[in-house]
Amino acid sequence: MTEQQVQKKIIKCLESNGAYVVKVVSASKAGVPDILACYKGKFIGIEVKRPETKNNVSELQKYNLAKIANAGGYSRVFWDVKQVKIFLEEMSYDAWKVWNNW
Repeated sequence: MTEQQVQKKIIKCLESNGAYVVKVVSASKAGVPDILACYKGKFIGIEVKRPETKNNVSELQKYNLAKIANAGGYSRVFWDVKQVKIFLEEMSYDAWKVWNNW
């Protein structure tokens, strides 16, 4: 499965759960996560990888994900839509506070 196919599934999952979603195609700032979303008033930045490349997060991507978390948003690297479903479920039950300690 390509990264674009994974992105498409993640976007569909987010939107079907009521999130506002933007797929970043080109940004004026390097290292911006692939997907920006707002779910239940929470800002989320998602860097999407294929399962085979899930550990290939650049230093710039890590930096931007950390900046989002430090600003009070939620940032993740996902490579499977199942992870997104679990994340949204946990956010719905206020367990999302645990997720932000990455």
